Amino acid sequence: MSYMRLSNDERAEICERYELAIHRISEIVTEEDVRAPLRDYFHKVAAFLILVDNVANMIREGSYSKLTLDELKSVNRSLYEDITGENYQLSYANPTYACDKLGSKYGKLLSFLYTELRATIIYAYEQEKALHTIYLELFLQIYGLVRWEDGFTPKDVKRAIKDFMHDYCDILILQRTIESADPDYSFAKDIIMETDLNNLSYLYRYGDYISDNELRTAEFINSLSNEQIEAMASTFSSGFERGFEVNRLNLSSKTNVNIRYQIGFERIVRQAIHNFKSMGLESILYRAAYIALNKKQHLKIGFHGSSPNKQYDYDHRFDIGIFLDTAFKNKKLKARKVALEQVKHITQNYAGPAVMEVFGEELFSPEDKPEAIRLNKRQQKLMTEYYGEERLLSKEFYKLGETSFTIISYPVSEIGKDFEAIFEDTVKVNTLDNELYQKIQQTIIDVLDKAEYIRILGKDKNRTDLLVKLQPLKDPNKETNFENCVADVNIPVGEIFTSPNLKGTHGVLHVPLIYLNDLAYHDLELIFEDGCISDYSCKNYDNIDKNKSFIKENLLFNYETLPIGEFAIGTNTTAYMMGKKYDIAPKLPILIAEKTGPHFAIGDTCYPMREDLKVYNPDGKEIIARDNEISLLRKTDLKKAYFNCHTDITLPYDEINEISALLYDGTIIPVIKDTRFVLEGTQLLNDAFDK
Repeated sequence: MSYMRLSNDERAEICERYELAIHRISEIVTEEDVRAPLRDYFHKVAAFLILVDNVANMIREGSYSKLTLDELKSVNRSLYEDITGENYQLSYANPTYACDKLGSKYGKLLSFLYTELRATIIYAYEQEKALHTIYLELFLQIYGLVRWEDGFTPKDVKRAIKDFMHDYCDILILQRTIESADPDYSFAKDIIMETDLNNLSYLYRYGDYISDNELRTAEFINSLSNEQIEAMASTFSSGFERGFEVNRLNLSSKTNVNIRYQIGFERIVRQAIHNFKSMGLESILYRAAYIALNKKQHLKIGFHGSSPNKQYDYDHRFDIGIFLDTAFKNKKLKARKVALEQVKHITQNYAGPAVMEVFGEELFSPEDKPEAIRLNKRQQKLMTEYYGEERLLSKEFYKLGETSFTIISYPVSEIGKDFEAIFEDTVKVNTLDNELYQKIQQTIIDVLDKAEYIRILGKDKNRTDLLVKLQPLKDPNKETNFENCVADVNIPVGEIFTSPNLKGTHGVLHVPLIYLNDLAYHDLELIFEDGCISDYSCKNYDNIDKNKSFIKENLLFNYETLPIGEFAIGTNTTAYMMGKKYDIAPKLPILIAEKTGPHFAIGDTCYPMREDLKVYNPDGKEIIARDNEISLLRKTDLKKAYFNCHTDITLPYDEINEISALLYDGTIIPVIKDTRFVLEGTQLLNDAFDK
């Protein structure tokens, strides 16, 4: 339903519907027909929609591009001020405020509605008038119910929302599928490739919230030389290319790559687009999801700006619960399959994602609001089923077994006064000597390949006490359990990892403070029996049940349990000491943090849906630990084999008492002892501690 893809007659019809809708909404701003307190809600939301329409008209007419930087900032602020800072406390987007003013039943529904309508900002900037129109019409439909129906109830409002989602599910899913699969969908690419990136006005062409992060980051990156930009982009794109080489995959058969980034890094992304083009790859750039139908909780997958309010994102992470039932889950899945059929000529040549993550934002511990929409147990099951089945569709249409990826991280200005120095040190961390680390890591692997178990013991406040069972090697001369990971797909360099045997893996994993999926966890503890989580707790809230719900929703993704999919030892002590030097260790992204100590991933193994692809280390040995007892179920019941999540939990070096290899004959060989690497040939890693 993309407006630009419609026929002239269809466009004319949409324009007429749009003008009728916006004219009617302009009247609502001053109408007194609706009883208080609902009247105030509809007045304010109508005023917001008129504001968005004004911006859409400015973009359409060309006057928006003539605004000064200060004027653009003012427009951006006006669109988002309602949900930023203290303003959010008095916003109808805040479910607590909405329920307080409108009552709990109306409050939840109308807070959801306002949040969905905020997507019209994006439709205005992308000039998606068709999608913009249907959301305006939804608002008018709800207003009509409240205004004219004397006997209307919250059930009527909820039914209208559900009917809307059912009616437009196919269109919204198709739109999302096209924009995330087709390189010709070029909204962001046009901004990056066709505007003057030295003029920071370009940031305001996206429609996203633009904070000091985007402004200061873009300004800093503009200060770098062409040589520095080319080097960073080369590290990024060549890592992607090496992923195909290491995994013996054919890159020449691929034609497109997805670049994900945070707004502000366009100069690096522009060079990366050129680099990928030279590999024969067109770049796909799609926006992080912004409506309940497409969002995955509060996570942002795709290009995006800083969040205007992380509590706002968290409050609305399960908004799909308003209309999710079995029929809708099946309809959404069918719509996804039909949409993929339309673009399979593109997706069959997909090479994978190239991801540029950021770090440095303030740690966020969310408030758990009872007024926020939650999924009931049935809906939790439906969501896990949907993601599982959708993943299988992706495997088929995107040929995931033939793809690779790369991930790299950079800081944003919110990290503090040392931003530029931290950025410079991060670049150094991202370009450490691969050959040196490969040799040191092979020394560790040679010892661990003799082991039956690995023992991990925490230190001081860390109560970790875990025994990890390794896969048995049939031919140690040709086989290995651990991948010797240098800086190819997973930048920076510095880890060895394996998929453990579940039976025999047990104990306690504990971290006093860790930041996972943009959320802080205090005193996180996971108990494992035969490699699967049997119990869990944290101390984010005073209430035990709230803590358990927090972990289940955001770490277990509503599964009853998850297995250990990976055990790894990070070797990048330079990155670890960077975190210490600037006191930013809790803010380091998983990508870097996982290299700064041992880590455990819960969820899928290291090679989901690629277990049958043989993988080799630089020494020629085949990495045989690609499956565990659960992933092997793919051979009998594919739906039970995967969880579609893989979350790394890292223990910093200074919280480690010991990591030891327990050999079959009972011999114990320490690898790390009291924070330091102790194997002969690995002590060079301790130099970073000493310096």
